[in-house]
Amino acid sequence: MTNINPIITINGQEFSFEAGETILDVARRNAIDIPTLCHLKGAPPTGACRMCVVEVEGSPNLAAACNTPAAPKLVVRTETPKVVDTRKTLIRLLMASGNHNCDVCRPAEYPAVGPQAGGVSGRDCEDICPVWGECRLQELAIRYGVLEQRFKTPQPRYPLEDVNPFIVRDFGRCIMCGRCVQACNDVQVNYAICFDYQAEARKIVTAGDKPLKDSACVFCGECVQACPTGALVEKDVRYKVRPWEVQKVRTTCTYCGVGCQMYLHTKENRVVKVTGVEDAAPNQGSLCVKGRFGFDFINSPERLKTPLIKEGGRFREATWDEALALVARRLSDIKAFHGPDSIGVLTSARITNEENYLAQKFARAVLKTNNIDHCARL
Repeated sequence: MTNINPIITINGQEFSFEAGETILDVARRNAIDIPTLCHLKGAPPTGACRMCVVEVEGSPNLAAACNTPAAPKLVVRTETPKVVDTRKTLIRLLMASGNHNCDVCRPAEYPAVGPQAGGVSGRDCEDICPVWGECRLQELAIRYGVLEQRFKTPQPRYPLEDVNPFIVRDFGRCIMCGRCVQACNDVQVNYAICFDYQAEARKIVTAGDKPLKDSACVFCGECVQACPTGALVEKDVRYKVRPWEVQKVRTTCTYCGVGCQMYLHTKENRVVKVTGVEDAAPNQGSLCVKGRFGFDFINSPERLKTPLIKEGGRFREATWDEALALVARRLSDIKAFHGPDSIGVLTSARITNEENYLAQKFARAVLKTNNIDHCARL
């Protein structure tokens, strides 16, 4: 007997689904856009933000698509007037929950975000949000036309935290969606942060509510990549780099042999930021502290640009031909006099995997030694 997959109807279209799928799963698989703020791939759905609410025929209440199981003969509508009004109210409440000045410096019509919206940058307006143009809350505010602020914005209850080298925590922009907590606990399994329900107002905290630098945080930056607002931002790019000013180049991380896929964000031919490539093996967007933050050396003014040869206890600049000839001659002399095992080669995590491969090939095939090692630490 042939098994027939059950059918769900979304916006008048019938779709089959597998057991365990939610309404959101089926919708996204079929290119139906249901907006979310709290939903994080790879983590259990919480339905906390309620932005994904949909209308289910026969139900008096709206249902959160992210945690409502798909069921046979279910009829779902994703953009009814009731749904849209609810999302507008939710957006207004979230924008009023903190310092979400998404419409600062916008043109009158607010047609788009970024350079299409008049090329707004941090230099044009000091009050602009550090993630203006790449904020999910702002994107939804524009999508649903929520441009006015009807509710009074409270003063931040907690001070900004920037006492670590990598991440700025701006609690005044946190919408308590929980994506950072899930990214830390369910995706990276570091358990460095959690919700604090005992505080006067809810807050994302480390153990003992210590700064990140004094906590169990390993600074993988998974929380930053997951944050949909300006609550968590890379320290080096905050107010210095805008999304429309950079180009993204996909590459492979060189720090170890896993092969994590990453984007290098470049501005004026300088790497200013690194993010993981989501939905790409093997890392699915995740990176470690080295991959995400260990790139400053690329632009360091202390990097050598010319070979140096030491003579009489002092270095002098040399040409590449002169330097390579000297190295070849000395290695040949040492190999002939002391044997190949008297030579060792140490490669670097800061060069490419291809260059490291060539180094081991040179050691084994040319120098005839297996004494080669690699250090993946910073």
